[in-house]
Amino acid sequence: MERLEILDADQIQKKIDRLTYQIYENVVNEKSVILAGIEGTGYTFSEKIYQCLNNISDQEIKLIRISMDKENPLSNPIDLGIDPKELEGATVILMDDVVNSGKTMIHAAAEILKHQVKLMKTAVLVDRRHRRYPIKSDFVGLEVSTTLQNHIAVEFNGEEAKAYLD
Repeated sequence: MERLEILDADQIQKKIDRLTYQIYENVVNEKSVILAGIEGTGYTFSEKIYQCLNNISDQEIKLIRISMDKENPLSNPIDLGIDPKELEGATVILMDDVVNSGKTMIHAAAEILKHQVKLMKTAVLVDRRHRRYPIKSDFVGLEVSTTLQNHIAVEFNGEEAKAYLD
């Protein structure tokens, strides 16, 4: 099957810029914010938001990488990439590049919510809306209706970024 480009580098940057402002507007009164990117392109996406957020905010912003087995999240412990004590009373934005069934996002959220966070929101670049798990995306770059057989891939190569539908 041919790959269909659904977002080019410029469009992705515009989505990142818009998402950054939406996140900032929602957490503007917080002293600090933790951006929690799911390992892989989800973390790369969170790095881009982190850079933009640092340009517009004087808040303390921490970026962490969540490591997990995405195919079988219960097979190994989820590593939050932070001392769990730092999550107590924190405002956390959980981030991934694409949300498909919601499995990865809900398991990462469950691990974060084992701690007494003040607020947790989710942000994704592309939302496919094929949920098998009850989690929603609070901040969304692009919503795409696809078939279950379709696959969406996001690639970040330096300044070049693209999102494809297979």
